[in-house]
Amino acid sequence: MRSRAPLLAGLLLILTFGLPVTASASSPPFVFPAGCCYLDGAVVRTVVPPAATPDAGRDNFYAIMGGVAGQKGVVAVGPGSSGYHGGDWKFFAVTWNVTPYLLTSESAVLAAAAVGAVTVSRVPENDFLCPIQR
Repeated sequence: MRSRAPLLAGLLLILTFGLPVTASASSPPFVFPAGCCYLDGAVVRTVVPPAATPDAGRDNFYAIMGGVAGQKGVVAVGPGSSGYHGGDWKFFAVTWNVTPYLLTSESAVLAAAAVGAVTVSRVPENDFLCPIQR
C-alpha cells in the first residue's frame, strides 16, 4: 500500500488543485492562476510545485472530494498566521455525507464534520510541502 502513496498523492493534488494548469506568459506554469486553496474565506495561491513529504505535515490541509464547482482545498494557516510552517501540509481527505456545499475555511470544514455533513480522514502518506501566498 505504501508504494501507491506517491500515485495517490498526485491524484489527490490533481483533484484538489485542478491540475494541470495552463501557463500564462506572466506566470510560471506551476502557479495556480485561480488560486490553489481557501484560507479563512479568501483564495490563496502557490508559486512552487508541491513536494511529497509523507508523514511529516504540521499544518492542516483539507482536500475536499466531490465538492461543488469552485471548491478548492482548504488550509488552516498561511503567511502571517501564528504557527504557519511554510506550507508543510498535514493532509486530510474530506468526503461528503450530504449534498456538497462550498467550504472556505478550516472552521467551516470542522463545523460540517461536527454535524455529520462530511467525514474528515487523516492521510499521512499524502502530506506535502508547498508554500502559499495571501
